[in-house]
Amino acid sequence: MAFMCATGKHRKPGRVKRTTAQAAGVAALTTTGVIGTLAASPALAADNPVDQTGLTPVLAATEDVAEQIDAQATAQQQAADRKAAEEAAAKAAAERAEEERVRAAREAERRRLNTFVAPIAHSYVSTAYQASSSLWSSGSHTGIDFHAASGTTVHSVGVGTVVATGWGGAYGNQVVIRMADGMYTQYGHLSSIGVTVGQQVEPGQQIGLSGATGNVTGPHLHFEARTTPDYGSDIDPVAYLRGHGVHI
Repeated sequence: MAFMCATGKHRKPGRVKRTTAQAAGVAALTTTGVIGTLAASPALAADNPVDQTGLTPVLAATEDVAEQIDAQATAQQQAADRKAAEEAAAKAAAERAEEERVRAAREAERRRLNTFVAPIAHSYVSTAYQASSSLWSSGSHTGIDFHAASGTTVHSVGVGTVVATGWGGAYGNQVVIRMADGMYTQYGHLSSIGVTVGQQVEPGQQIGLSGATGNVTGPHLHFEARTTPDYGSDIDPVAYLRGHGVHI
């Protein structure tokens, strides 16, 4: 018995099989850019109806994914822009705050350096500057005397650095301070000294107590303003204090 071979044409694949194969191919075509050419070809459109090829569903899905990617990229860019704007605003605010802090610190320092007080609170000048008397070796008073009972608090008149303390001959126990403005102030006849050389002092800070040490006839504070720390460079202490806002 003889066997016969099939000589006719091969039967076409079923619709499901064709559609599956075409859909798989579309994904590859999409990545290479060929899908645009295929979709634009009238011949291909005529030979492969939508209901057979499955191209339209795949293209629609691809467009949806692209739109989602675009939307996500836009959202990410907007978020990045907002973050950059917030960081820029925070940096600007920090810079303004630092500028304000520096300005306030400079203003506070300026006020501190320009603050002056009387060396004895609630007192008055009992002997004027350059008053004449044989009591003084120079023949005239080189400072002013403030009325003060022994033990009265003596204050630094402003910001400065202590440059001398101890016994000052006719001045008795004394303190000399170099002021922030470059002038020097002297406090004489103290009963006690409360500061040391090199110490920084502030306006109104206690530096000692008044007394009657040295060449005196009674307790008081001798106060001088000088251009140097040495005797003989005195200026009018009343004018000096008034020039810094202290009215005595």
